[in-house]
Amino acid sequence: MSLPTVDTTVTYPAGAVAGTGTVLYTQTLPDGRLAVLTDSTPVHPVDAGWPDQGADRATLTTADGTEVPVEDCVVGATDGSSLFLGRDIPVRKGTEGWVFTVVHVLPAGTVPAEGSEVRFQVDNGYRAALSAGHTACHLASLALNKALAEAWKKDVQADAAGNPDFDALAIETSTISEFGSRDLYRLGKSLRRKGFLPDALLASPEVVEEAVNRTLAGWVASGAAVRIERDSELLTGMRRWVCDLPDGTVSIPCGGTHSDSLARFSGIQVRLSLKTADGAAEMVMETSGTPAG
Repeated sequence: MSLPTVDTTVTYPAGAVAGTGTVLYTQTLPDGRLAVLTDSTPVHPVDAGWPDQGADRATLTTADGTEVPVEDCVVGATDGSSLFLGRDIPVRKGTEGWVFTVVHVLPAGTVPAEGSEVRFQVDNGYRAALSAGHTACHLASLALNKALAEAWKKDVQADAAGNPDFDALAIETSTISEFGSRDLYRLGKSLRRKGFLPDALLASPEVVEEAVNRTLAGWVASGAAVRIERDSELLTGMRRWVCDLPDGTVSIPCGGTHSDSLARFSGIQVRLSLKTADGAAEMVMETSGTPAG
């Protein structure tokens, strides 16, 4: 069969951890493993454009009942003639003439028939833990922005809660883990030129940390509802993380998975640490959530 002409339908934003799909295309990769593209999937892929949340752990069961592990799951793209995976994708999502797909990577020797129906099963416990980590990460970034709101001498872009968006302006990398995350921020000349005054943070990171944790404690205690709103079920459809915080509803564009309520946590806390790299200060925020019950 030919390469897909429509983006993959994805069901993980709605919380699906199982589902079926029709095999549209298969291709042997250079390492001998098999790339499998289906019309629909519940498996969350890693996106090389912003790889903060990794791929789900999952299995694929073929039409004859053979169950195989999904060894990796990545975003791919095709112009109709070739399939590109991950960092090799040469265009942005939404580029005319390109289709974006979820690529399931199976072990060498696995050959599900094109046109056949396969069944996916996602590791629900691992998904839930990553979802909690992603939700905690968003909350921590908002709480950090709030704690640093007075550390600006210029007007800059605001976050979803209306505070100066330190997170967006200073972030270098973000890595989602089970019930937590690690975010690296660079406090260099570029950020200073934008108007950030780092003295209070550099001199007393423990004061900022305490303010962030105080805000997080209040939010977790509210048990606020969380949901994903989406424009379509396609992989490239705009999706937003929405949380009904006590001070107002916040909405952040996000392609990952999330907990459905802050009641899933008994607590969320951050730890801030500073270091110097290449002559510039850097800050690491380690976020950890504690599951309720």
